[in-house]
Amino acid sequence: MSKKQAYRVEIQYLGFRMHGWSKQPGLKTVHYFVDKTIAFVLQHDRFKTLGSSRTDAKVSANAGSFTLWLEDAIDESFFLQELNKNFPTDIRALKVQSVAPNTNALQPNKMKEYLYLFAFGQKAHPFCASLVTVLSEPLNLELMKAGAKLFEGHHNFCNYVTKPSANTQTERAIAYCQIEENTFYTASFFPEKSYALRIQSQGFMRNQVRLIMGQLFDLGLGKIDLNFIKSSLCEKAQDPLPSIAPGSGLILQTIYDQAESD
Repeated sequence: MSKKQAYRVEIQYLGFRMHGWSKQPGLKTVHYFVDKTIAFVLQHDRFKTLGSSRTDAKVSANAGSFTLWLEDAIDESFFLQELNKNFPTDIRALKVQSVAPNTNALQPNKMKEYLYLFAFGQKAHPFCASLVTVLSEPLNLELMKAGAKLFEGHHNFCNYVTKPSANTQTERAIAYCQIEENTFYTASFFPEKSYALRIQSQGFMRNQVRLIMGQLFDLGLGKIDLNFIKSSLCEKAQDPLPSIAPGSGLILQTIYDQAESD
């Protein structure tokens, strides 16, 4: 198809019932619902979409986006209304904006911020399952905070990626990685106290944040120590890291220019 028109569409979605962003045969994914809805609204399939981030199964996004290429121009306001009228209830379009046809949909120069919401020491209300990971065991929160700081800076995250390709660049820089009290999302059924791992980088590899959170959980449970985390950032381990956190606590919170975080 001829890519004469391009639009960036900003969306939010709850990922709990989704098998991630990317299309997979026979599975319900965010990209599947996006393309299915667009085809219904346009009444044709002469378009192409590409997401700015590929989230894993059950991961949610407060600030997702995709680029849409079309042969003909559309009324942006009307298209936004029609998307929201026809999207499933766990996907919402926020904005439709015309961009240059040669726009890089992956936004390589943008900073991405993820949150991982968690709580501990109780059995949570079942409604928490889609957004907050709750451990029944007590966690050493102060030790976890110290562990989170170790991930800041430039490291080789070769142990913090699932099934990398031969071309995967595992040298990455984490601009910010801290555990904070959760002031981002609230609900009447949330635990009285909940927390957020807040992490920022220009790029994350497959399962990287969930692997980081998994080791922090093990640290808080006393299964590993700070030296284990330090060594995991220095050399390739013989065995995979012992833990990966569930996908349902992870949220793509925001994407912004790096200058905005300075």
